[in-house]
Amino acid sequence: MKKEPLFGKNIDELTEITKKTDLPDYAAKQIADWLYSKDIRNIDEMTNLSKKGRSVLKEKYQIGLEDPVKEQTSVDGTKKYLFPAGENKYIETVYIPEEKRNTICLSTQVGCKYGCDFCMTGKQGFQGNLTSGQIVNQIKSLPERDLISNIVLMGMGEPLDNLQEVMKALDLLTSDWGFAMSPRRITLSTVGVLPALKKFLDKSECHLALSLHTPFEEERQKLMPVENKYPFKKIIDQVKKIDWSGQRRFSIEYIVFKGLNDSPKHAKELSRLLHGIKCRVNLIRFHTIPGSKFKEETPEKMEEFQNELKLQGVFTTIRKSRGQDIAAACGLLKVTYSSQLSQEDS
Repeated sequence: MKKEPLFGKNIDELTEITKKTDLPDYAAKQIADWLYSKDIRNIDEMTNLSKKGRSVLKEKYQIGLEDPVKEQTSVDGTKKYLFPAGENKYIETVYIPEEKRNTICLSTQVGCKYGCDFCMTGKQGFQGNLTSGQIVNQIKSLPERDLISNIVLMGMGEPLDNLQEVMKALDLLTSDWGFAMSPRRITLSTVGVLPALKKFLDKSECHLALSLHTPFEEERQKLMPVENKYPFKKIIDQVKKIDWSGQRRFSIEYIVFKGLNDSPKHAKELSRLLHGIKCRVNLIRFHTIPGSKFKEETPEKMEEFQNELKLQGVFTTIRKSRGQDIAAACGLLKVTYSSQLSQEDS
């Protein structure tokens, strides 16, 4: 029988385990300290637990960490890691080093069910949700884990479609008994899923990024099927209920498609939509994917659109594309079958 992983469990779950194994209540925090603050791979390394206690734990539990099985490095220094995520399933994680910050893009699902036509993960389809342990394992088992300054839930999958495990992962990352990270170092990126969005906004202090890509409803319906179920105007209405005047940030992710969504008309409507909300619009270069009808816009045209938005009073940046040569850039993450792994390595 496969032993249950300890990694990924919160303090309440660890307390329940100590009760079942006749360990003292304070042992839960000791175990959490070993799991999230120290670097161990075996229960025997938890030396402040009694020998008997460790022996009882080992009967049913294991640490449960998973190392990446493949690593790719871009010419720009970006790294992409392949992690196992269950039988014949894998996820990709991206590490982006920069001069003043080092960001990790975490996956929250194996694939994605929302089927955006410009995204390789959407074309992969949905194979399952990750557990909180599998989400946080992407940090703990990363070779550069001690260098990470910022976390973005913007890898494979839709975070709000796996709300329970994502919120648990955020708890692990921000609690003093966990990784003790500031929620201001964490951003959740979503296509907009109600009512999960409301729960996230109410129960978390992490930043929010909304994948919008156009301020016009009919255009977004064609770009993103989720618009038919969760209209972006309702998402914006929910966002407006939050006070963004402090350190918590709201941003718009806006992939620019050639000749589609970067006209002065789009800039004016985007300004109207976001009026009264403190936010930033991140313009993202579209990366061509097989079978897509969309085209990349020129850098010059993207700058024109940025300037048009600025004239409309919208704080706008153009996000630098990273890791395109290893398919690690925005919208390019995709892993379908374990056979791909053996084929690539052969």
